[in-house]
Amino acid sequence: MNQGTLIVGMITIGILGGIAYTTRALDKSGVLASIILGILTLYLGGVLPFLALLVFLVAGVLATKYRFEEKVMRGFSSPKEKTRSLGNVLGNGLAVVIFLIIESITKQDTFWAATFSAIATVNGDTLASELGKIFGKRPILITNLKPVKPGTNGGVSLAGEAFALLGSLMIIPFALPLTSYKVPMAIAIALGGFIGVNLDSLIGATLENRGLTDNNSTNFIASLLGGLAGAVIFRLLIGG
Repeated sequence: MNQGTLIVGMITIGILGGIAYTTRALDKSGVLASIILGILTLYLGGVLPFLALLVFLVAGVLATKYRFEEKVMRGFSSPKEKTRSLGNVLGNGLAVVIFLIIESITKQDTFWAATFSAIATVNGDTLASELGKIFGKRPILITNLKPVKPGTNGGVSLAGEAFALLGSLMIIPFALPLTSYKVPMAIAIALGGFIGVNLDSLIGATLENRGLTDNNSTNFIASLLGGLAGAVIFRLLIGG
């Protein structure tokens, strides 16, 4: 990446951070963390993974704010969830940076698949969680398939699964210009992200409900595993 593009990108990141803070989408620590992760993403991966993360940020904010008061009133969300902090930013973005570091060293398309599958995981999870609370009917716990209240850790619904898949599909276009293996890459990101979202539910139903993880660490583990799943699927598809 040339210096001019990086400077423009850094200015853009700063502006977006200011908007996120003034709209209370992020607090001060969340803004600082997002700026650092944004710059690292831009420097290591270029414009396309940065734009994919930007789509996740915008989609996540809109999904969270959608009928938010209703979610709070019905006990599906708490008022503090409207503003994200340091832990949330790291939980959703740290795995992406890890995969970008590996890709910058190895120069292998496998780690592009991992990077974008991790983004697909957090995007799909946010849409499934925030919109599934509203549109999901009769959610069940992923571990035993028993009915649970919307918003329960590990609860899944048909609508939530559809939003999980949609969130994964939204990320695919940003990865395709980076590889000649376009169909394998698209399949890997769609499946990797979808698997990651459901692993998030599984971790939530087990480790998080036992107090061994919190929402942020659950997101990090799921995005890391979703990225690895996408990488493995990509390698299998290209015969590696």
